[in-house]
Amino acid sequence: MKRWRIAGINFDHFHMGDLLRQVFAHPSADIVAICDDQPQRMASAQKNFNLTDSQVFTDTDACLAQTKPDLVILCPSASTHGEWVQKIAPHGVHILMEKPFAASLAEADTMIAAMAPTGKELIINWPLVWIPCQQTAHRLIQEGLIGEVTGFHHHGGNRGPLYHGADKIDSEPTPVEKAASWFYSAALGGGSLLDYMGYGTTIGSWHLNGRAPLEVTCTWNIPDGLEVDEHAIAVLRYPFGLSKTETRWGTFTDPWTHQPQPKCGFVLTGTEGTISCYDYAETLWVQTRAHPEGYSIPIEPTAAPNRNPIEHVLHHLETGAPLIGPLTLEISRLGQQITDTAIQSAQQKRTLPLL
Repeated sequence: MKRWRIAGINFDHFHMGDLLRQVFAHPSADIVAICDDQPQRMASAQKNFNLTDSQVFTDTDACLAQTKPDLVILCPSASTHGEWVQKIAPHGVHILMEKPFAASLAEADTMIAAMAPTGKELIINWPLVWIPCQQTAHRLIQEGLIGEVTGFHHHGGNRGPLYHGADKIDSEPTPVEKAASWFYSAALGGGSLLDYMGYGTTIGSWHLNGRAPLEVTCTWNIPDGLEVDEHAIAVLRYPFGLSKTETRWGTFTDPWTHQPQPKCGFVLTGTEGTISCYDYAETLWVQTRAHPEGYSIPIEPTAAPNRNPIEHVLHHLETGAPLIGPLTLEISRLGQQITDTAIQSAQQKRTLPLL
């Protein structure tokens, strides 16, 4: 078995800690380096994963030249994804980019173009894929339980991006921390829409087997004193009907502790039934023509190699097994295309055809 050398670069997004923990737990992977231009952001990772000072870098090129990783995990701010892929690609490594794909479709296409000559893969991680309910729901869809999927209703969010860190550890942000965070910077790709709508558009597109909408109508709320939205709703019109994706910072509770109302997750509608698939739930609720009153189906625990992105991506790279849909460039790019159209629709206050 190959031992995979993995580096974590750029700690803008606190999900870096979760991804490094998955590398640390993988029997065939090693964290060979971490890198960020702000050393204090790496302190907990160095301690948690027993890394030596020689494995901690502030210079990206030195990190890659000295440690020669096979795979780089990137967690930069949304609007700098393209910049970071262009910086890493010449080193000839695979890249696992933490969601979203990018801050714009043009940036996503720049990322794809930067990787094309290298022969290495760019893979986009969407953490909701690894919540068992999504994989169970998708299997039931593929088995034809609700016929052809004709729509999805998505609600995604949490109390806010600074109310928790790696491993979902609670925190209470100060006004100074909020003002300093890229999550609240328009220039750096902040806002609830860019944080969460990609989940709805990308995972929804996966459940719809890659079919694209004709047009998008979106509105958002940018509170006084902020540069970015904390609430957005987009309606997607397909040839066969309407779908909806809604994002919210400021839910009453975080869905991984207590589901807020409305619940976070998806309701999927089909020609022969419906599936409610709520984040972190233990069962799905299903209606079919044979059982219009509805019934619950237990959610199956995820099994290797589909329990987390690290083991899934390494299995894919080792065996050539296909990536699960949302991690592919095809589905992630469609999700970005819809999200871009939603942003422009909200800005222009009108319905727009898919970009």
